[in-house]
Amino acid sequence: MNELSCGTIRTGIKGRLDIFIEDEQFYVTSEDVKSLIFYGRSAPVLKTCTEKKDEWAEIFATGIKGHVTLNMAGRAVHFVTTKGTYIIPLFSLQKVARGEAVSAPLFQIMPDIRGGVFL
Repeated sequence: MNELSCGTIRTGIKGRLDIFIEDEQFYVTSEDVKSLIFYGRSAPVLKTCTEKKDEWAEIFATGIKGHVTLNMAGRAVHFVTTKGTYIIPLFSLQKVARGEAVSAPLFQIMPDIRGGVFL
């Protein structure tokens, strides 16, 4: 990846949206992607963690690690995760969700001096 794009999104299994940021993988379920695109509702960003108890047993846990929401103008989508805040144009997200594009880049939003975020 280059310096400008900090992550990518692409379609995953069963219509979910996979989010790759640095070395971590997050996802948004297909139902949540539909409600985000069509109704503008915020959706949780999920992550599945695996833990090995011993050589035979693995524990899978899914947790909410952030949220996805439209900006106030309705033209961009904000991804807020434990890795930071990222933005993507709504048009690019729609193309990936519909399967017209394989993937799209995420761009990191730089924090403000006062501790906020430029939106």
